[in-house]
Amino acid sequence: MRIVIAGAGIGGLAAALSLHAAGFEDVTVHEAVPEIRPLGVGINLLPHAVRELTELGLGDRLAEIGVATAELAYFNRYGTAIWSEPRGLDAGYAWPQYSVHRGRLQLLLLEAVAERLGPRAVRTGSRITGPGDEDLLIGADGIHSAVRAHLFPGEGPPPWNGLVLWRGTTYGEPFLTGRSMIMAGDGTQKFVAYPIETGGRTLINWIAERPLDGEAPDRGNWNRPADLAGIGRHFADWRFDWLDVPGVIAGAEAAYEYPMVDRDPLPRWTFDGVTLLGDAAHAMYPIGSNGASQAIIDARVLAHSLARGDLAAYEALRRPATTALQLSNREMGPEVVMKLAHERAPGGFDDIEQVIPYAERAGIAAAYKRTAGFDPASLNERPSWNATR
Repeated sequence: MRIVIAGAGIGGLAAALSLHAAGFEDVTVHEAVPEIRPLGVGINLLPHAVRELTELGLGDRLAEIGVATAELAYFNRYGTAIWSEPRGLDAGYAWPQYSVHRGRLQLLLLEAVAERLGPRAVRTGSRITGPGDEDLLIGADGIHSAVRAHLFPGEGPPPWNGLVLWRGTTYGEPFLTGRSMIMAGDGTQKFVAYPIETGGRTLINWIAERPLDGEAPDRGNWNRPADLAGIGRHFADWRFDWLDVPGVIAGAEAAYEYPMVDRDPLPRWTFDGVTLLGDAAHAMYPIGSNGASQAIIDARVLAHSLARGDLAAYEALRRPATTALQLSNREMGPEVVMKLAHERAPGGFDDIEQVIPYAERAGIAAAYKRTAGFDPASLNERPSWNATR
């Protein structure tokens, strides 16, 4: 079976490794750019995605480039705690959660593909726009997928919700546990921070988010430079006892602007000899740390299904799950607790229990884990997606 993958991002490379592990030998990855470079900033890999990479034999390599996330914590815009929970091994998962530089993860996967599938398995400067003479074309070419556009030619650009993200990295002092992922905000304006390097110095990955006046430029472009001073003005009074937000922003060498866009859920992904994966199939708002994780899971389920001769099973399992996640993220997913706290106590609070009772906060967190497929007990007990033809 001859398989062509369009796109050498995280999803496309994970698909190549998964297919190879399942016994498919004729797999090539085509990437439009002439050279794959370690672009981007930080991302989080949730335990269900770490499980899949570990079962592909990449657990030790991943541990070398990632920071094992200890906790996730939400705060209001004044830095007062709303909710916190342990993550990864500390939460009872059998696998860690990692914060990692996206480009370093991509290069890790690229190296593994070259080692296992051969140096010619990835063809750069090669843009796939639709099916050819392969047996299966996998569109893993991102939010601006040419393969998706071939299947759905009238779709148009990704819809924008009026918010903009600014992303950067800054060397600074560790905060809270030293391995904490934090989100502070009010449901409209938000700041996210987590370390992607620790040791001698801590490299903090950060995201600042707020509404943008006017039309969004370059929808879906992660690499548009932004003005640090302009970003900092929006967060000038966000100085907490445990984190100096404007100081973190000002300390970055550069920042990048990204309009908050996604894609509408599709009625189907698979046509004769063609299917979609990752952002090409289900681009979602960057809420809940799910983009890269879901693409990795797609890759593993696709390989498992193909090894059993049942491509339809891939879409049957993954499309309803990711559709539910796309829609949940449009409603802010687990981050809705920041919005609720602001609506109920806009001037701040002394006792979160009087604002959002523990049962409500815990219920929001647990429901999102179920939707996104990383409920601890279910994940730990689920059979492996390892498969061989």
